Amino acid sequence: MMKHLLVMILALSAAACDAENGNDKVNGSINVAAGQAPDNASTVNGAIHVASNAAVKHAETVNGSITIGDQATAESAETVNGSITLGPGAKVSGNLSSVNGSMTLQKGADVTGKVENVNGRFNLDGAHVGGGLHTVTGDITVGADSKVEGGITVEQVHGFNISFTKDVPVIVIGPGATVQGALKFGREVKLYVSDRATIGEVTGATPIKFSGDQPPT
Repeated sequence: MMKHLLVMILALSAAACDAENGNDKVNGSINVAAGQAPDNASTVNGAIHVASNAAVKHAETVNGSITIGDQATAESAETVNGSITLGPGAKVSGNLSSVNGSMTLQKGADVTGKVENVNGRFNLDGAHVGGGLHTVTGDITVGADSKVEGGITVEQVHGFNISFTKDVPVIVIGPGATVQGALKFGREVKLYVSDRATIGEVTGATPIKFSGDQPPT
């Protein structure tokens, strides 16, 4: 994952320096309005906002967050330092990737590919992910009625990531949630699983069952 993200940083920086137009910038945020023909949106220093019911191909930034609005669509979204948020009913046909940033998928959001970061929370609220969740230090909440295919992977810490390891990641699989595929933990985590959730095989952690809407604090 880290090799892929490093390549992404270099590619974005080079591409953005070659052109500067409405959806391709070096400095500045990008707003994609509904009704525009789908196109790539890339910037180095700035956020990307895809309006409700709008469409974008690849949304990419280095320093900035990405928001994909209600019922909007995208092929993929990638950032280095920033969060990614999918509004209700938003659909992404590829992957969501960040290095340092949270991932929020609201009700009905659908990602066909994987959702990955190094550092930052994952919060799924009645959402679907087809390619699994991948992180190193991030807390994960697979909220009520969410579905994750492709399992969950929390990678072992290597090299410079050692500075991120003071806290133990907390993984919560909420009531009515489903995680298909293996749950693999290469480092210590706290894994809370609702007694109304369905999960695959777990390696590297011992599930802690809970009742009610939230795990014990």
